Amino acid sequence: MSKRILVLDDNQDILEIVHETLTYEQFEVISTSESDKVLPLIEEFNPDLVILDYRVAGTNGGEICKLIKLNPKFADIPVIIFSAYVSNTDQLLNYGCDGIINKPFDLIELVEKVNSLIK
Repeated sequence: MSKRILVLDDNQDILEIVHETLTYEQFEVISTSESDKVLPLIEEFNPDLVILDYRVAGTNGGEICKLIKLNPKFADIPVIIFSAYVSNTDQLLNYGCDGIINKPFDLIELVEKVNSLIK
C-alpha cells in the first residue's frame, strides 16, 4: 500500500508540481490550497506525512503544525513546513515540525526529505 501525503499550499503552481512529483514517486497525494481544510482532511485521509506552506491565507502553516502535534491522534504524523519567508529555521522548529524546506526548493530535495521522514 502506498504512503499517503497531504499537501497545503495556496500557490496553485507549487501545489501542482509537488502533487505531480510525489504521485510520480508512488505516493498517494491529496492537495489543498485552503488552510481550514487541513485538519478535516487529516481525519478523513489519515496521511503518513503532511507538508504545509508556512504563509497561507487563514491560519499559517506553523499554527496548523502546532494543532496537529497537540492532537494525540495526529501527533506522530511527520510534518514538513516549506517557506520562502523565514530566515531563522528555529522559528519554524518551535511549531514542532519534523522538517523544513526553504523555497525555492529542488524537487530532489523534496523527495529525499519526504522519504527520510516516512518509514
